[in-house]
Amino acid sequence: MKTTNFTFLLVLLTSVAFSQDYAFKVLANKGNNEVKAGASWAPLKTGATLRSGDELKLSENAYLGLVHVKGKPLELKLAGVYKVAELAAQVGSGTSVLNKYTDFILSSNSAEAKKNRLSATGAVDRGENYAIKLILPENQSSGIYNNIAIINWDGSKVAGPYTVTLRNMFDDELTKFETAESTVRLDLADPKYVKENAILIEVKSKADPKLISKQHLIKKISPAEQAGVKKSLTEISADVSEATALNKLLLAGFYEEKNLLIDAIVAYEEAIKLAPDVPSFKEAYDEFLLRHGMK
Repeated sequence: MKTTNFTFLLVLLTSVAFSQDYAFKVLANKGNNEVKAGASWAPLKTGATLRSGDELKLSENAYLGLVHVKGKPLELKLAGVYKVAELAAQVGSGTSVLNKYTDFILSSNSAEAKKNRLSATGAVDRGENYAIKLILPENQSSGIYNNIAIINWDGSKVAGPYTVTLRNMFDDELTKFETAESTVRLDLADPKYVKENAILIEVKSKADPKLISKQHLIKKISPAEQAGVKKSLTEISADVSEATALNKLLLAGFYEEKNLLIDAIVAYEEAIKLAPDVPSFKEAYDEFLLRHGMK
């Protein structure tokens, strides 16, 4: 019996060790990049795992966003051949919990996840018959941790200019303004909003006020929730402190995992702004919006 238990434990430990036998995971990818895991080169795909003995070949104007097995992110932009072992040494020592959010992003955007989402298309009815549809979550997921919210809508459906109205929970008007753009950046630290725990936002056509959006809620999370998020964020802040597109993508995964979808929207928008020519970030953002019924 002891021999059987020992054999089982050995197999289990070997399996765990094998499952972690990689150096990097590919989180974002642009260009005709290749990997050599044996004798020949093969196309590199997002979601692939790279082992220490592998080599990478980046094409001209390429981009590669990697996350090390210990959680450290790494961006590659220069064409050339790279040895994975040397890249791992460049990352340095130390561990991070970022891998939790790396795996969350990859699993959320996997072929299986997309298949499940497509099979469920039409199952969710948001009950919306509004001319203008704001890209914001439903009210049960309207919590926000940071002060910045970015609100977009499809300007091709209803032409601008638009009238944007913000109210408090007593339906008192906080501010009203016009914009020709189909996007609004809202700063909750503004004196007009700083004392409000929740804000209602509504957008309508200036030319035809009957063309209007649903009234959406943006709600600051409670102090206790803020403390919990801040503690978790502190665990990864050193690794994502630099303003890179890859770091913003990882932050988007962090916020989505915490169900802070408005914060995730901002992180995705910033990732795309930092690397507008890398399709991986736009694709990940689109999938995020689709799986949460915002698109």
